[in-house]
Amino acid sequence: MQRVKKILLWVLVAFAAYAIFTSPDQAADIVKTSGSMLGDGAKNIGNFFDALLGR
Repeated sequence: MQRVKKILLWVLVAFAAYAIFTSPDQAADIVKTSGSMLGDGAKNIGNFFDALLGR
């Protein structure tokens, strides 16, 4: 199982490198969008707990 994880990790790294080298603008947009989504998600979780606690 450990060997499969290692192979999948290398395949993922190779694919990411390929995507970055073939279309860096699109790869940057994907990273920017992903970061924005994670930030919005964390903000919404904070709003949920604030509402839950009645703040």
